[in-house]
Amino acid sequence: MRISRYLQGTISHGLHLQPSTHPHSVLAYSDADWAVCPDTSRSTSGYAVFLGPNLISWRSKKQPTVSRSSTKAEYRAIAYTVQDTLHIRSILFELGFPIFRHVRLLCDNVSASYLSVNPIQHARSKHIDIDYHFVRERVGHGDLLVQYAPTKFQLADIFTKSLAPQQFLFLRDNLCVVPPA
Repeated sequence: MRISRYLQGTISHGLHLQPSTHPHSVLAYSDADWAVCPDTSRSTSGYAVFLGPNLISWRSKKQPTVSRSSTKAEYRAIAYTVQDTLHIRSILFELGFPIFRHVRLLCDNVSASYLSVNPIQHARSKHIDIDYHFVRERVGHGDLLVQYAPTKFQLADIFTKSLAPQQFLFLRDNLCVVPPA
């Protein structure tokens, strides 16, 4: 019932696209909850990708397997986000758009952001193997910079969990979803 009321009240909302002085920078937000599904204990990943100030890609998806830690869930979300940003960069390259040297990816899990730059794989993180090597490879090539962002400013939170109304509106507005002018 709440969802239908929300949709009815925001039916005219849309994405606001705007010109930018830095239109070729790619910024991504990545997040995951941890084992929240009551039936499967699977986590949900979410991400938002911006080209300059404009939201161009987003997704919310239940992860295919159970994560044994919040770090693993977050790192898997990072890997999904990187996969999408590589696809976006490829399309932009084919269209002749110059892209700044790397995609900046923000996540709110310190351990997950640290794993992306740590050259030593610890025994506790071996279960993250494929995602670990995929993300580390992109960081090593200079295509990706993973940084920590406080949860309050993690725009991908809106795709992974229920939020208080004030935080929901803050994130929605920062995703450039606005009512008509």
